[in-house]
Amino acid sequence: MNPSIHLILGTALWAWTISKAQAFKMLDLFYEAGFRWIDAATNYPINKNADDFRAAERILNEWIKTHGVQDLKVLMKIGSINNLYTPENNLAPSFIQIIYSEYRHLFGEQLAEIMVHWDNREEAKTIEPTLEALDRIRKEGVKIGLSGIKHPSVYHELNASYGFDWDIQLKHNLVYSDYPRYADFHGKPRFLAYGINAGGLKFPTASYRKDSSTAVRNVPTEKYQELVRQVAAALAEYNARSSLAPLTRFNECSMVYTYYSPDIKGILIGPSKTEQLQSTLEFFQQLQAGQHQDLYHRLATLSANG
Repeated sequence: MNPSIHLILGTALWAWTISKAQAFKMLDLFYEAGFRWIDAATNYPINKNADDFRAAERILNEWIKTHGVQDLKVLMKIGSINNLYTPENNLAPSFIQIIYSEYRHLFGEQLAEIMVHWDNREEAKTIEPTLEALDRIRKEGVKIGLSGIKHPSVYHELNASYGFDWDIQLKHNLVYSDYPRYADFHGKPRFLAYGINAGGLKFPTASYRKDSSTAVRNVPTEKYQELVRQVAAALAEYNARSSLAPLTRFNECSMVYTYYSPDIKGILIGPSKTEQLQSTLEFFQQLQAGQHQDLYHRLATLSANG
């Protein structure tokens, strides 16, 4: 495998639309295929059911203990204090140390990265104590990252004193991208893209189930019908010219677009079924073989971000 771009298994729907048994099967498949990166957050699943707060991490921890796994790379986003889909968070140094200690106890050396999650603050004087706390964690060998930062330029300015080599998680797909907001951090593969399928978009011939991710997340699929149609047409043209096996799914186009986008270090996936995960793993290996770059350039001309 080409290690330059990570494939990361997301946990946002675990204990929501994905049961513990299903999550276990996905972890089995992902792990047996040789992948190790897992993305989680204190507030997963964000299903507005307080009883499920931190349920996703509990499932992950139970799977680790059940199988005696010791070589995962767990990326944990911290700060949110509930799963009610509100901006409330706590990034005070004392809280960061407490939650970090919990995750260090749960995951041990498998805790690879801590990320600030959903920070809407804009004053440097309120953010700097957070960086001081993260600096202490970094010295213990845990990488530090950012996710959902409203004012990234403030973090960039403060970092002149700290020198964090941030990983940055951002939404990036054919419909929308946060990449331009992080212009200060461009020029190096550091971005971990999530939401690559725009909430679960499919080609017009496919129907959306009532329990699909688009339904759960209230994705306005009708708003994107024209873009999806154009992507389908571009894919048909590409397949007609290509000597490779034809691509058939919107998700494959999403993977191509993300894989070849500038400064991408990792792709975060959130399959709802093991069958989806299996096909994604197989297609990711095709991408690692260097295929489909021509399709990327065509998709980039169609993207709403272009």
